[in-house]
Amino acid sequence: MSAIPDTVVPRPRPAGDPAGDEAQLPPPEPGSFRGAAEAAARRFGPALGLFGAVKLIGFSVFMMLLESSGKFRTNNPRYGGGAHPWDVLGSWDGWWYQNVAQVGYDPKLLPDTGGFFTIQQNSSAFFPLYPGLVRLVSDGTGLGLYGAGMLVSVVSSFAAAAGIYAVVSHLGGHRAGVIAAAVWGAFPGAAVAWAVYTESLFVALAAWACYFTMTRQWPNAALVAFTAGLSRPASMTLIAGVALAAAGALYRRRDGVAGPLAAILLPPLAFFGYTGWVGWRMGHWDGYLTLQRGGWLHFFDWGSYTSTAVSNILVGETNYLYPYPTEDLIAVVVLFALPVLLVPFLARRPPLVLVVYTVGSLIVTLGSQQMFGTLSRFVLPVFPLTLPIALGLNRLSRPVLAAVLGTAAVASGWYAGFVIFELGIP
Repeated sequence: MSAIPDTVVPRPRPAGDPAGDEAQLPPPEPGSFRGAAEAAARRFGPALGLFGAVKLIGFSVFMMLLESSGKFRTNNPRYGGGAHPWDVLGSWDGWWYQNVAQVGYDPKLLPDTGGFFTIQQNSSAFFPLYPGLVRLVSDGTGLGLYGAGMLVSVVSSFAAAAGIYAVVSHLGGHRAGVIAAAVWGAFPGAAVAWAVYTESLFVALAAWACYFTMTRQWPNAALVAFTAGLSRPASMTLIAGVALAAAGALYRRRDGVAGPLAAILLPPLAFFGYTGWVGWRMGHWDGYLTLQRGGWLHFFDWGSYTSTAVSNILVGETNYLYPYPTEDLIAVVVLFALPVLLVPFLARRPPLVLVVYTVGSLIVTLGSQQMFGTLSRFVLPVFPLTLPIALGLNRLSRPVLAAVLGTAAVASGWYAGFVIFELGIP
């Protein structure tokens, strides 16, 4: 790891190369809010516009498939839908987030007498940032919890797209950054970006924390990584990446002491503060982990469950936890694609924070027991893997690129939307 630089100097590119034209914008007038806003719009506008188009196409196809199938109709809004197609976007985990936003937490470890579980499921498994924002937006706008949750997720998805653009354009140029934002919008699992789920919010925080770390803006990196620590358990890999990069800056005596030290010490306080509070309320120092293991069957098993699921799927068997044929096949494709993306990503010697975050996230995801079909959703936050895809697509002409992204957008309505929410469990 020590050989991996904290920053990457972009390779020289021929004049006129669209990948190297980092949007040659005139600087805004000093103190001019309008000038700064116009510069930001010119910088991020193409990425946000293309991302929005990809997501809107996929979302429309998803809703059409739901409407035509009629499978969204259920009398139990917790499991898979309601009276309208879009109701599915607030079910499953979305139901839990709305529950936290409405009544808060009551951490307990109670035995479960039936089924797979040894501990009754409890909303304390869901981190507080997203449901807290949902409640804040609901109270401030008058929207119901579902509407507020969708608003938070959609707005966060555009913040995530802007962050992905910032990271990838810093490494590969303006055009690659624009493409990367659109690619993320068509990722397997991308349907939860516009649902009452926390992925969009977390990716927005992760992308900007990585960007601030790469550009050595340590106070910003510390604050954003701290906030991410309140959003979901996967934040521990982001916090580790920021901390290691900051430790490298301290070791090389760059950027002073206060900023890097804050990036090391501040972010873990959020993660361990919440999980520690849950354990204290439960009377168990490891109460959060106990709840995850006994109530959701989520725990790190060094990849044993993933290996069992894949070996069964490849020979057409279902002797593993929660088999979902279509969703599991897509998860196998995602699994096989990971090394194809990871190797060229690492070959470019990206900044340390991206390496730790990416590799750490994949180790935690593949090394844990959870429903195998949800792999496509759990790799959605690993946005740095858009880099090799974007650099490859960057070679295409604009019409060919439009055809590729358009086709991916349409297809994502099925594999990133309908499959997850109707043929599987998101």
